[in-house]
Formats: sequence, C-alpha cells, structure tokens
Amino acid sequence: MTCPDKPGQLINWFICSLCLPRVRKLWSSRRPRTRRNLLLGTACAIYLGFLVSQVGRASLQHGQAAEKGPHRSRHATEAPFPEIPLDGTLAPPESQGNGTTLQPNVVYITLRSKRSKPANIRGTVKPKRRKKHAVASAAPGLEALVGPSPQPQEADAGALRDAQGGNLAKIGERPWRLVRGPGVRAGGPDFLQPKARESNIRIYSESAPSWLSKDDIRRMRLLADSTVAGLRPVSSKSGARLLVLEGGAPGAVPRCGPSPCGLLKQPLDMSEVFAFHLDRILGLNRTLPSVSRKAEFIQDGRPCPVILWDASLSPASNDTHSSVKLTWGTYQQLLKQKCWQNGRVPKPESGCTEIHHHEWSKMALFDFLLQIYNRLDTNCCGFRPRKEDACVQNGLRPKCDDQGSAALAHIIQRKHDPRHLVFIDNKGFFDRSEDNLNFKLLEGIKEFPASAVSVLKSQHLRQKLLQSLFLDKVYWESQGGRQGIEKLIDVIEQRAKILITYINAHGAKVLPMNE
Repeated sequence: MTCPDKPGQLINWFICSLCLPRVRKLWSSRRPRTRRNLLLGTACAIYLGFLVSQVGRASLQHGQAAEKGPHRSRHATEAPFPEIPLDGTLAPPESQGNGTTLQPNVVYITLRSKRSKPANIRGTVKPKRRKKHAVASAAPGLEALVGPSPQPQEADAGALRDAQGGNLAKIGERPWRLVRGPGVRAGGPDFLQPKARESNIRIYSESAPSWLSKDDIRRMRLLADSTVAGLRPVSSKSGARLLVLEGGAPGAVPRCGPSPCGLLKQPLDMSEVFAFHLDRILGLNRTLPSVSRKAEFIQDGRPCPVILWDASLSPASNDTHSSVKLTWGTYQQLLKQKCWQNGRVPKPESGCTEIHHHEWSKMALFDFLLQIYNRLDTNCCGFRPRKEDACVQNGLRPKCDDQGSAALAHIIQRKHDPRHLVFIDNKGFFDRSEDNLNFKLLEGIKEFPASAVSVLKSQHLRQKLLQSLFLDKVYWESQGGRQGIEKLIDVIEQRAKILITYINAHGAKVLPMNE
C-alpha cells in the first residue's frame, strides 16, 4: 500500500486507518447488535458528510479559477494603465499622428518628508483625451529678448569689446568639432536645424512652478529650442563657446546684439543647471537662466549647459573676472561695516563698495550648499582639494599662508543695479564628503536670508527640486532620470542640515533680506 500524495487522499487514508480497527472491535464485542449498528451508522454518516463537503469545495474553486484566469490575463495585456512619475508633473503626451495628443491629467504629489534612500515610485492614472496642438520649438515673446549686445560672463575685457563688434578672439583648437548633416541652412554655417518640434522645456500643468517667473520660462525655452545661427569661440580658460541664437534680422550676419546669445560650456559643467533651479527655489534670484542642450553640431553630441549671455553685466577685469576688485582681507572688513544695511549710507572712510551687505550672506549660503570655491576661496584654503581642482592646477594652494591678500573672483554686478550681485560660473561639486566641506565660505557671515533658510527647514526642498528639474528634459535624462536626480538632492539636503546646525551653533541671525 502506497502513501497518497494529494491532501484529500491523505486525510481519507488517515481516517480509514483509525476507524477500521475500531469498527472491527465493535462488531466482535459482546454489546447488543442494535447499539453496535447505531454507533457504526453514526460514524459512517459523519464521514460521508465530510467527504461531500470536501468534493463540493474543490469543484467550486476549480471552476472559479478556470473562469477568472483567462479574463485577467486578457485585460492585463490589452489595456495597461500608463505610468507617470510622481514628481509634480507628468510624462510627455503621446502623439496620435492626426495632430492631437493624449494629454494626461496633472497630478501633484507631496513626497514624504523623511526617507532613508531614493525611491522610484510610480502610479497609474487613466489619461483624458484632449485635443492640443504640438508645442512650437521657438519660445513666445522671443523678440522681447533681442536687446543690446550681451557680454559673456567669463571672457576678459578685450574679448568683451571684440564680442560687441562681432569679432571674437580665436582660441586654440578644442575637441569640439562641427559636423554636417541634413537640414544645413543654405548660405550659412554648418548647423543642424532642431529635429524635434516639441519643446525640451516640458510643462504639462496650467502654470509653471511659482518660483520660476514668466521671463525665466521664456528664456529657458529660448536657450533650449531656438535654432543656432552661429557659433563663436570665446577667449576663456573654460573653453566655452558662444551660441548666436536665431532671432535677429533676416539675412543679417549672425552676431550678438541683433540676436540673443547663450554661453555653451563643457559637459562637466552640468551642475550650472542644478544651481539655477536651486537659486530660484531658495528665493535668491541671483543666477542667470541655464538649461541643458544637446548640440547637434558637436561631434560627440553630449548634453552641455547653456547659460544666457546677459548684456547688462558690468565689464570684468582680466585676472579675477570681477567688476569689483576685492581681496579676502578687504572682504572681511566689508562684512564688519555692514554697508548699506537698513538704508544707511556708508561713510567715505569705511571703504564700502556699492554692493549691499546682504548680498554676501546670500552668496555664502549658496556657495556652501553647492561647495563652489572659485569665488570666495580661489586658493582652496578651506578644504582638501583634488588634483583636478583649478587651484591645484594653477599652483595656488601654497598661497594659503597669506590669505589676506588672496583675490576674490567672479564678483559681478549689473550696470543699472550695482547694489546686487549676479552669480556666474556656478559649477558645484556633489562628490565632496561631509568631513571635507569648505566652512571658510561662511567665515565672517553673521546673518542669513530668512526666505532661503525657511525653505531648507520646511522639508519641501526635495519636492520642489524634483518639480523644477523635471522641466528640463535633457538635463533630467542626462542625470539618469529620477534615480540620479534623487542622489544629487540627497547631497544638498544633508548639507542643508549641516548649515542649519552651523547657524544655530554660532548664533547667526536669520533676517528678511528683500531690500
């Protein structure tokens, strides 16, 4: 006799093995035959009822499985729900080929305030059919941006004059090379027309995030989508190139002035885009609009940051690229004088510049979060630099013994607004460990802007950065999507906690700075 393998057969075999010996014993005992028959019949009735209930339940389950199985699999393959990222915006609408698009509903999701590691959460929303025309590549209101000749943020004074005359100084050959292809404009340089009609600045809600103005969005679309009418080298150590964007008079020679321009930097400077969005979210509004763009006319085709070339910037000197020459010692004296604070006009002997005292607090906070050292700590005296850092390459590290005479760099104002600074060359570093942060950037700062500190404390910084950076399609994809962006935000959030601890430990004041 073999042991059964199914659960039902096992139960029957077990019961039979227990009952048969007892039935034989009852049958052969001396008890009256009527009582023996009654006990045997009762046992058989109970066992028969058990068997009937087991068989009925098994047949019912088998029938339901056979009925539901094909139905579920058929619907799973025929009608899947589209997935959307839960970062305040939706995936781009899918074109149907007849001029209409499948526009999803806009869903804003509030992320958890505390999280142990980046997560990639997705949800499902049924799309709502809506007719909508494709977004044009050129930004509306382009003519509003066509103004006087802009000046590059990193070029020297001679290059500025050459740029205004349309003849930029030539520099050595860079690894960037122009390529030819379909769509080359007749009679012009070998540049490709934009391939996609859809804007690389994607906004699927009724309005852009509140921290970005209409001018910011218009200029972002200008930098990301406009046709490139010319490419000129700029005399700069960074190897940046000047993009002359379409928008000037038809048939005119492509040059800055009639047409808006953007400064095209190296792919390694992509943190400039992150810096622009962080600046707007913190309410500082001191950086120039910046986007990421794939240059079709560059051989490798890697995404590069493009920064708006502002015409209102004051001319910069050759050595420090600053409109105001300051050393570290002079800068510390200015912090003690609190120039122009509370509307007080500084005395002539105070040595104050036209820059308002609060501007230094904003710059120090911004530079610490991104660990930008090339403004306040050009010699890398406040941290352990790497071999790749500019201060090591230029041999400036040994000059830390005389920090008072170290020159500040990239201190730029606007011609019509000398009280406020403009943050240029905002290349940040996300790979610097917490035990190697540059606290020298905060030296002498006794007040911090209340608007920026409130954002850092509100635990909404991650949500706002995700919503803002998602607008720049090329940058989002170049950083590995949401997973890569989350890693960058992790670094900024941790530095924000360290900065808040520093403010509390040093008794620094948090003041409204909206003068």
